[in-house]
Amino acid sequence: MVNPVVFLDVTISGKAVGRLKMELFADVVPKTAENFRIDGKPQGFKGATFHRIIKDFMIQGGDFISGDGKGSLSIYGHKFADENFTLKHNGPGLLSMANSGKDSNGCQFFITCQECAFLDGKHVVFGKLIDGLLTLRKIENVPTGPNNKPVLPVIISECGEM
Repeated sequence: MVNPVVFLDVTISGKAVGRLKMELFADVVPKTAENFRIDGKPQGFKGATFHRIIKDFMIQGGDFISGDGKGSLSIYGHKFADENFTLKHNGPGLLSMANSGKDSNGCQFFITCQECAFLDGKHVVFGKLIDGLLTLRKIENVPTGPNNKPVLPVIISECGEM
């Protein structure tokens, strides 16, 4: 089985800054990878924001419901269970599920900016950046205000499967 490869094209203040190209680990976490793959089709993540950015930690997005981190929806219903914690947050560029506690996965995700071992066993890693580290760094360096909300709009302008 070949793992799917997906992309997110990103703009900051309406200016294209690059593409995040990611391999989804369908061989390890098939249910989680499929949720992201389906949500990542243009009717899902297109137009969604990266609503939370913490330099040297992660960038978070994917809330295509409310755009502020409060929305959650999955292809399995409202939320779905943690599939497994086999993969670790052992470096930058790892794609992981954002959640509000055990078994609360939906549409939100984050991409690590460095190793985050303290997240192991709490968030499901389901993919990795295979191209676009510079784009990740551009997003990571957007200034933020209260609640780590970027002061400039960081938008997924296009997305899909390669």
